[in-house]
Amino acid sequence: MTKAEILGQARKEKRTLLTEIESKELLKGARIPVVEARLATSKAGAMELAKKVGFPVAMKIVSVDVTHKSDSGGVKLGIANATQAGKAYTDILAGVKKHYPKAKILGVSVQKMARPGVEVIIGMTKDAQFGPVIMFGLGGILVEVLKDVSFRIVPMTKRDASEMISEIKGYPLLKGYRGSEPANIPYLEELIVKVSDFVDKNPEIKELDLNPVFAYKDGAVAVDARVILEPA
Repeated sequence: MTKAEILGQARKEKRTLLTEIESKELLKGARIPVVEARLATSKAGAMELAKKVGFPVAMKIVSVDVTHKSDSGGVKLGIANATQAGKAYTDILAGVKKHYPKAKILGVSVQKMARPGVEVIIGMTKDAQFGPVIMFGLGGILVEVLKDVSFRIVPMTKRDASEMISEIKGYPLLKGYRGSEPANIPYLEELIVKVSDFVDKNPEIKELDLNPVFAYKDGAVAVDARVILEPA
């Protein structure tokens, strides 16, 4: 889908939260690397998509009404074959319907499992005084536990990105800690600037979260993404 189609559909349905699939489509258009997610609307469809994507795969509930996907059984990882994919589809829907009985469920996303890397977060919120502000820090659940993040105002330069990366306490993890694979810091700098440019050119975006982003020595990729639009 094009940007106009995605935004138009959201406005038509009077919602501000985009699905993971919609969010990733927008980001792909801005050449921000994401793990592509495809929508399955049936058990058979999930099994077929999983085979096309290539195992192992991750599967996640697609619903703007489900705020905590993992806590409600809405995420299944490391699915190794079509049989497991079919069971995961059934289990995901059952778990989510139990926790969110009134949720409108669009289906289940199927995506290739990304190889592990250093988990970071790149986000954006709008400050009442300064406007769009970019956040960077350690990602995954660590962002909630450690809150090890730094901030810069949009628009950003590569120097700004370099400074905000080096400011976090977890910086040694990005450099390669005790033999672990280091992250490609220049690539992360470019990625942060891309996100800054993206939100600067799209004022209709109110919030953005790329979490986690897996950082590698040869690049980085966003595994999950969330975009919230300004109210119409």
